[in-house]
Amino acid sequence: MTSTSRMKSFIVLGLLPALLLFVIFVMIPIIWSAYYGLFDWKGIGSAKFIGLGNYLEAIQDPIFWLSFKNNMLVVVASVFGQVPIALILALLLLKNHWFHSFIRSSVFMPMVLSSVVVGIIWGYIYHPEIGILNFLLDSLGLGSWKKLWLADPGISMYSLMVPIIWNYIGPYLIIFIAALQNIPGEIDDAAKIDGVQGSRKLFSITLPMIWDTIKVVIVLCISGSLKAFDLIYIMTGGGPAHSTEVLASYMYNNTFSIYRFGYGSAVSTTIIILSLILIAGSQYLMKKDYR
Repeated sequence: MTSTSRMKSFIVLGLLPALLLFVIFVMIPIIWSAYYGLFDWKGIGSAKFIGLGNYLEAIQDPIFWLSFKNNMLVVVASVFGQVPIALILALLLLKNHWFHSFIRSSVFMPMVLSSVVVGIIWGYIYHPEIGILNFLLDSLGLGSWKKLWLADPGISMYSLMVPIIWNYIGPYLIIFIAALQNIPGEIDDAAKIDGVQGSRKLFSITLPMIWDTIKVVIVLCISGSLKAFDLIYIMTGGGPAHSTEVLASYMYNNTFSIYRFGYGSAVSTTIIILSLILIAGSQYLMKKDYR
């Protein structure tokens, strides 16, 4: 056996445990979920085969489309909020060491706290009576700006965008820092010699060098946004009047509140399909190298 064959065998053996876990705990549940989406099933007892009935019901339900719209808002807010902020902070961290303490306390805090704790914290921030946000508005003489931030259907979804963006900047920041640190030092030296600095260096050298990383982060951002559930469930439960309902909470409520496991399985399969479509679309738009 050649050294190349031994290396390939070693790589396969090394990946096999993770691959088996992925198949058992991810792929098989996805397949079972798609299968049960074809049945009218309460979670126990017999299941009645109804074909695409659950899917047809979902696309005819206005709450489903409201949930889809809210999910798209989360996707847009995440891609155009989390990714640029994480990239800007990563660039600042590489240049300004005094910035580290601020980043550790404000950006990395959500990474060491559970989403439940983050949701409770922001729930108190938005509280109409004892919340710090309304208190600050009062203190600044802006009492007319006070709102029922999580109880007003017109603004509740937009209020949730802030904690959602803040909660997930940290992981993307780490990815961008690693990508920026992997840019060879010789490129920076050559740029200095050629007099390429500031924004010209950013758009001509730095961003093209980490463009593949940016694409990966956007994929993670889209897939994570379509699975958004925990913060929304803790802070609003999908209310008021379904104004903050997203596909994951819509699926959860139908599955575990009214015990429509077949319908919930169909919705979860739909979430996967939508994720694949959006990810494929984003990759198509970014398939060309950055210029």
